Formats: sequence, C-alpha cells, structure tokens
Amino acid sequence: MSTQSDIHGTGPVRAVVPAPRTGGGTRRTVPAGVTWPRRYARAVVVSDVASIVVSVVVGIALARPETVDGVRALIGTGVAAGLLLALGLAVVRAWDPLVLHVGSSELRRVYQAVFGSAAALGLVGLGLDVESVRPWVFLAMPGAGALCLLGRYAARKRLHAERHAGRCMRPVLAVGSVDAVADLVRRTRRDPYFGWDVVGACVPQGTTVAAVEDVPVLGDLDAVAGIAGRGAHRVVAVAPAPGWGPGRLRELAWRLEGTGVELAVDPGLMEIAGPRLHIAPIDGLPLLRLSQPTFTGGRWLLKQTIDRVGAGVLLAVSAPVLLAIAFAVRSDGGPALFRQERVGVNGRTFRMVKFRSMVVDADRRVAALAARNDGAGPLFKMRHDPRITRVGAVLRRYSLDELPQLFNVLAGSMSLVGPRPPLAREVAAYGDDARRRLLVRPGMTGLWQVSGRSDLSWSESVRLDLRYVENWSLALDAEIAWKTVGAVFGSRGAY
Repeated sequence: MSTQSDIHGTGPVRAVVPAPRTGGGTRRTVPAGVTWPRRYARAVVVSDVASIVVSVVVGIALARPETVDGVRALIGTGVAAGLLLALGLAVVRAWDPLVLHVGSSELRRVYQAVFGSAAALGLVGLGLDVESVRPWVFLAMPGAGALCLLGRYAARKRLHAERHAGRCMRPVLAVGSVDAVADLVRRTRRDPYFGWDVVGACVPQGTTVAAVEDVPVLGDLDAVAGIAGRGAHRVVAVAPAPGWGPGRLRELAWRLEGTGVELAVDPGLMEIAGPRLHIAPIDGLPLLRLSQPTFTGGRWLLKQTIDRVGAGVLLAVSAPVLLAIAFAVRSDGGPALFRQERVGVNGRTFRMVKFRSMVVDADRRVAALAARNDGAGPLFKMRHDPRITRVGAVLRRYSLDELPQLFNVLAGSMSLVGPRPPLAREVAAYGDDARRRLLVRPGMTGLWQVSGRSDLSWSESVRLDLRYVENWSLALDAEIAWKTVGAVFGSRGAY
C-alpha cells in the first residue's frame, strides 16, 4: 500500500518495494516519489508541444499557396518541421528532469534542438529542391523555439514562487564532515530556488554534535543508506568527509538503486564548471580535467563588442531618464555626477562615474562614521547612512545611480557584467585569491549583485566574483544580466 503525497511534496509517498538483489533480498520502505516533479515535467512537455503546434498552424495560415499541390506541400513541410523539432527536443534530452528548471542548461538544450532540427530540415529541402522549407527553417522553427522558452520560463517562475513559499522542495540528507555539511546547508538556504531543503545530516563517527546549522544529525557515515531508505529524503548529497572513499560511495550508489533517491556528489574541487571542465577516462577511471582560464581571444573580443554596442544602445534609449535624474540630483545645489578612482583590469585605475547620491563632502565624513560600518572585510557600508540624500536614496534603491557607468563601458574601462569595481584601499587589503578579480574588467552588474549585493559577507562576495572569473561565458553573462532586472526591481541588498 502507498499513501499519496500532496502536489507540493510536503508529504513524500512511501511504498514497500523489494530491495535490489545486492541488498540481501530483504524488503524495506523507500520513497516512491513526490508528484510535483512529474507534474512539472508533464507541464513542460505539453507546453513545448503546444508551442510547436501553434507555430505550425500559424505558419500554414500565413502562407498563401496558389495551387492544391502547394497547399499539400505546405502542410507536409509544416508537419515535418514540427515533428523534427519535437524529435530534436527528445534527442538532446531537453525534457530530462535533471535539467528542467535548473540553470541555463535548459536554454542551451532547446537552442540545440531548434538549430539541429532546422539544419536537418534545411538540408533535406536542399537535397530535394523544396523551396517551401525556407520560411520554416528561418522563421517558424525559431519562433517555435522562442515559444518553448517562454513557456518554460513561465513554468519556472511559477515553481520559484512555490519554492519561495517553502513548497515543491526536495528533502535532502547531507553527508560529510561537520564543516562540509554546514557549508552545504548555508548554500542551499541562500539559493532556495534550486529546490533543496537539507532536513537531515550524517557526519563521521565520534562527532559530538546533535545538529549542524539547526539540521539534526541522524547518524554516522555507516548509517547513510539505511536512513535514506526510510523514505524521508529525496536526495543524498555527499560532501567531503574523512574516511569516505570511492568504495563506500560506490556501495552507497548500489544500495540506492531502485529507491528513487537521487545521489549528488561534491567533487571537493574549486568552483569550476562549464567549458573549463572536461572528463577524460583513463583505463575506465573518469578524471576531471581542468583547462586553464583564458582572458584573451575571440570570445573576449566578442564580449567587448557586446559591451560597447550594448552600452551605446542603452545610453541612447535611456537619455531622457539620465537627463531627468541629473536635474533631480542637482536640486540640492551640488553636481549631478560623482567621479571616483577605481581599480580595473590588471590593476589599472580609472575614473568611475555615477550619479551623486550623497552629500558633497561625503568622503570627508568616512572617518567619523567608521565605528558604524556595516560592511564586510575592507568594504565600508552603512544600512542607514546619514550622508545619503533624499534623491540619492531612491537612486540607490533601484541602482539608478549606476547608469552613468555606461560611459565607462563605452570607453572600455568597465564591462556590462563583471566583478564589482573596487577602491584602491580595498585592493591594498586583498589576499592572493581576491586579486584574481582583477584579471577581468569590472562590471556594472555581476554575481554579487544578483546574489544579495550589500547583504553578502566579504568572503561570499569574493567567492562569487572568483566563480565568475573562473567560469566566465557569454551564457553566464546573459543569465546574470537577466537576473539583474529582478534584483534591481526587488531592491534586494540595496543600501
């Protein structure tokens, strides 16, 4: 017998099923799965199919063939285009639950499906000399891909809203040393949209703690499989721990087979992923190869081109807003702009420009306010800074004071996306790790801004900037730029 859980996964289903043969033939209680992941996956499939059907119907309706044969050819080509796109989504595993609602990999797979299926249709049309494939290849199929992405985005935002309310979460059993488990708990709490809720922990034997970051310790490392099989956890997340080697991890994977419990493993390396991470099997042993980061070449030239073109377009579009803000700032009798020396790429200094949001003599008042510093590390920040003007408070709340930095981007001293531009006194306090932030141009926005801005600790700010430096890609820039909109309008961590 099994008991049905609710849609949000707050009551996981428990079912009695036979254990895998390697487990000795006993029967045990394991989770049969919560309903929301299956419902979410079905919703995405239905949305994608609907997007494809709508694109095909619209493509057929907009075309006006003059003969019956033309109508037949049009319908046949449209159906072929739709089927090819659906097949492409299946081939690239765009419906794989492991990529749905997680990061930018979902977007890349849809793009791969659209590009591959359109190319296949184009080649078939070229080989058979069918001219009617052109509008499908260049218009209808990309349009269907765009509709698929819109549908997936809407589904993801709905899921984020549910997770913000504490629903649709995956209960996680964290395994590892006390420090590693604590780090995992803090990360999952900072990123609730990922959907992990650490509700239990297993730490090495002899550890005398009852809880880690308020998460109860349920047992030692030998008890992991038994605890995971009780049905209260959907994910077992293994972090580094003394005495936890490949053999024990392999045995755990075997014992979790058929239970519906997902196994996630922290490789214990630096926060490196994306194009720098490669898998190289040597005699059956999978090794993670880390290629060296490059900060020159075609990709960086493309980034600079996007920066300058984007800055020029944004300046042209926002010119009336810039003028209005300048007049508002000057209403207190001071200058509209504030210029300050910052440290850029490779330690070169530049004059960063912003709208003035503080009183004219703000710099001279820092020493008097040092005891009230809320900033972390070498940063000076105050939640209720008396130097901020009334107009400046509004500008800082929505990051409007940073709009003039578009001129810095246009001049090449900054980028649209990158690490936070530091002051010289901050750089003087940098360690070797933090200095790696200077390998790339500072940005108007970055991981630090979309992850909490001033609410971040110094170590968290450094970690996020280093993650950007180590894993930079155009896709990461696009993701950060998109998330910046929500961070700005939500005013998260702005003061």
